[in-house]
Amino acid sequence: MEKGNEKIRLQKIIADAGIASRRKAEELIDRGAVTVNGRKAMLGDKADPFSDKITVAGREITLRKNAKKYYIMLHKPRGFITTMNDEGGRKCVAELVEDIPARIFPVGRLDRESEGMLLMTNDGDFANMISHPSTHFPKTYRVTVHPAITDDQLTRLTTGVVIEGRMSMPASVRVVTAEKDRTVLEIVLEEGRNRQIRKMCEAIGLETARLKRIAIGPIKLGMLQPGKWRELKPEEMKSISAYQKKLKAKNDTQRRQETVQNRKKKER
Repeated sequence: MEKGNEKIRLQKIIADAGIASRRKAEELIDRGAVTVNGRKAMLGDKADPFSDKITVAGREITLRKNAKKYYIMLHKPRGFITTMNDEGGRKCVAELVEDIPARIFPVGRLDRESEGMLLMTNDGDFANMISHPSTHFPKTYRVTVHPAITDDQLTRLTTGVVIEGRMSMPASVRVVTAEKDRTVLEIVLEEGRNRQIRKMCEAIGLETARLKRIAIGPIKLGMLQPGKWRELKPEEMKSISAYQKKLKAKNDTQRRQETVQNRKKKER
């Protein structure tokens, strides 16, 4: 991002400053928490990050040119919330990455009782690529449920479950181990609604005893211990970029097919 007269959307500026993801930045703007040169900002507003005074919740933000971008994999333990601060004093993931010399933010979220891989960054474009609903970037979870799952319940999880009045997208579900009173599943989701797996399981009569995210796209958690973090390796960054291109091509093809099908229906 270079200095000049070109103005940039506020949500991108906020994300590039390491304050929040673009989606969260849009929520902040919508709540009236963002001002530009003393004026309350609106969704769609743009600004010059190097000449305009931009504040978020009363705090002025600045961008440093050529600042290092961080791409962090954190193994979030249970009991931590996915936020950088909490007015209620609850444990936040920010406590686990305090030694990173930059303001980073979580890419997506894991609920308090869930654990596993959480990506964090100060690169808004990277966060948007991973978390935006339109990309359908898959996340893989290891889920322990009670009691043992039935074939009918397995089918319903795979084909989709109505939660909060809306059908979930089809999911990939594989039984890892099956015992008398519990089942361990591997579930791959291409959408990320709030507490989605827990709600899907509850809707079909299953209790989620443990939920751990073990992969995002082609990147795996591996042996990273709870509470620890590491930077993504260059080969992992390359694999994410290649994976995203394949996803984009797939999504573009599906959209074209849907357009053709809708056109044919109208012509009938």
